[in-house]
Amino acid sequence: MSENNTESTLKEQFESNNSLKLTTYIVGGAVLLVIASFVYFQFIWTPNNEKSKASYFEALNYAEKDSIDLAIDLLKPAIKKYDGKVGGEIAQFTLARQLMAKGEFSKAIEELKGVDLGDEYLSVMSIGLQGDCLSEMKKYEEAETMYIKAAELGNNDFISPMYFFKAALCAEKTGDLETAFHLYKNIENNFKDFANQKSIKKYIARVNKK
Repeated sequence: MSENNTESTLKEQFESNNSLKLTTYIVGGAVLLVIASFVYFQFIWTPNNEKSKASYFEALNYAEKDSIDLAIDLLKPAIKKYDGKVGGEIAQFTLARQLMAKGEFSKAIEELKGVDLGDEYLSVMSIGLQGDCLSEMKKYEEAETMYIKAAELGNNDFISPMYFFKAALCAEKTGDLETAFHLYKNIENNFKDFANQKSIKKYIARVNKK
């Protein structure tokens, strides 16, 4: 009997307390949202993400055989279908490379801007490739900015000096010899192996001579 009274009392309190009702509905809604997100991730997003990883393989085969247009034709629907998934993002990155190969640098930049890759190396490469496109378009100041961004984000002994070097070459193109000098000296002082491979001293000497 007491259990029935307790249940009845709780029900009355709930019905009469708007704040309690609102809180209950919010918490209940949040729980449902979590469950729905879990179901979506486990049974929809994850399988699609795995499928997406195979979406660009055939296009890569064509790209390796220099069948650029065929690769592009395969990549575009893969990007549309798997946008936001791993395979879709890599497909978009690959499409940008194919557009670069065709000399369509503005289109390549737009694709690279849309790439959202979790992989740090590919993310840096995406920024660096935008620098390459801008350099090919003779937009050297913008290219220099992208190269420096890629170099600083890469933060390792292989990627960083490569992009600092490209940035220095762009600075020379624009006549900013002071910046070029400092970039070359940065390579000489902090990236010894790369400096030796590139004979960086001759670039420093060239800038000083100018």
